[in-house]
Amino acid sequence: MNTLKAGDNAPNFTLSDQHQNSISLEACLKKGPVLVYFYPKAMTPGCTVQACGLRDSQTPLIEKNVTVLGLSPDPVAKLAKFADKHALNFSLLSDEDHAIADAFGVWGEKKFMGKVYDGIHRLSFLIGQDGKVSHVFNKFKTKDHHDVVLAHLEAQ
Repeated sequence: MNTLKAGDNAPNFTLSDQHQNSISLEACLKKGPVLVYFYPKAMTPGCTVQACGLRDSQTPLIEKNVTVLGLSPDPVAKLAKFADKHALNFSLLSDEDHAIADAFGVWGEKKFMGKVYDGIHRLSFLIGQDGKVSHVFNKFKTKDHHDVVLAHLEAQ
């Protein structure tokens, strides 16, 4: 895995969201910074806790003009169920072929219960309006991801 670092150019992308709308990073950046967060699988406990934390933090994120984009390899239909079930108020994007995860350097070997497989590593990237990665969030627990992001934004 060759994960993007602060200062790197973020790869532009356009993916389908849970409503089958095409969402591009470039269009989102016109409104302000974008938090691109990668999560392994919708409807799992850790991913649900992380998504709900971001859902509940939308007001302070919006006040800072930050758009949240969640990316996973799940199909659009599963993302729609996930968003509806948990009243998620931001875009979930389907990266089924994990091309964007590869481009950000978050797709790679993982180990779980003695099993080795390829999957998404849980990382988040704050992308500035200049299209560059301004911060990489790689040290957090799913339950406090939103707090770590908000603390970073407050410190800026």
